[in-house]
Amino acid sequence: MTSDGSPPAEGIEVTVVTDGVAQVFKWEEGARVEVRNLSSEVVIEANAAGLRTLAGHLLTLATAGVPDGSHLHLEDSNGLARGSVGLVLERSDEED
Repeated sequence: MTSDGSPPAEGIEVTVVTDGVAQVFKWEEGARVEVRNLSSEVVIEANAAGLRTLAGHLLTLATAGVPDGSHLHLEDSNGLARGSVGLVLERSDEED
């Protein structure tokens, strides 16, 4: 999403480097993702392009060699629909 809440243009990519390993996050054209906090649960609502975009972000974090702790912040001015609560996607390889 752009700062005005509209979907990013086709082919938008963000590259994040953690411990020397680059991860590329891509947004599909027309992707819309909204995150709402309803007290006891969180709702992630998205159109098909938004769901594919989120799935791609998760697969990027799950790729072999991506360091533990790698993450992506999504906010209403950065990747989410206007009015959304923030969402952090983070890889954690620690076991309880």
